[in-house]
Amino acid sequence: MIVGSSVKFIPTLKSIFYLKNVRLEHYVGVGSSFMRYPKKRRFSINMALLYESKGDGSETKYDISSMRCPYLSKPQVIKEEQIEKDPIKWFKTWFELAKQCKEISEPNAMCLATATKDGFPSARFVLLKSFGTDGFVFFTNSDSRKGKEMTENPNVAVVFYWESLKKSVRIEGSVSKIPPAESDDYFHSRPRDSQIGACVSKQSSVVANRQVLEDINEELTKKYENKEIPRPSNWGGYLITPKKIEFWQGQSNRLHDRIVFRKPLPDEKPDEVMVHSAEAGWVYEHLAP
Repeated sequence: MIVGSSVKFIPTLKSIFYLKNVRLEHYVGVGSSFMRYPKKRRFSINMALLYESKGDGSETKYDISSMRCPYLSKPQVIKEEQIEKDPIKWFKTWFELAKQCKEISEPNAMCLATATKDGFPSARFVLLKSFGTDGFVFFTNSDSRKGKEMTENPNVAVVFYWESLKKSVRIEGSVSKIPPAESDDYFHSRPRDSQIGACVSKQSSVVANRQVLEDINEELTKKYENKEIPRPSNWGGYLITPKKIEFWQGQSNRLHDRIVFRKPLPDEKPDEVMVHSAEAGWVYEHLAP
């Protein structure tokens, strides 16, 4: 809640609002509005954080339309000469900026979107662990929901959003498992608690309660004390081979910068007007925001 903000009500019929179990009644008068609630709890309320009720206790609307923050200004738009012609190198440039930004604690956090073979989507956050000319690597349990979906439908997308920089990168491509030896190397580089955790969790399966997990964790911790913990066969790395990489930068006037790199079509020749030549087998285009 934003304390001290002004409140502006649209003249309508009587509306009843609820905020942390405090009932607020709004009565509309001529040129004024009136709120009735305990005097000791009077404060200004941001309209965006109020639930509106029909009067029977059911909530019908959570209005957050007033939430808005500034992005970058016109002088900070991406100029043509600032576009790095290799999208992997440009991603590295932006990633380094995110790493150096104190306000961003996990610059490698990315939202991974997968879908069933029927096209029903799901999304969650995972951590990028390496990237290069081959693509982008992350690790997970292959028996999880995302693991099963990637098995039946290898088409995926990921999004990085670095709010403090007003920058985002969106990647579309296909996913495949990395060699087991590489998964072994990364698994054994993790803290022992994380290794045990990977062995404990049958990811995405239903459990009775948290204590079930705690008991298994304690059991495996004792079992592997002073021993190497074997990597579970259903846990490993995945490589996203990109087909499209889009760079987005927010502008306060909502004329955001959008530059998308893609693999050219067979026999396609960039006209350098709409489609531009790039490096490493890519072309790029500007997209309207």
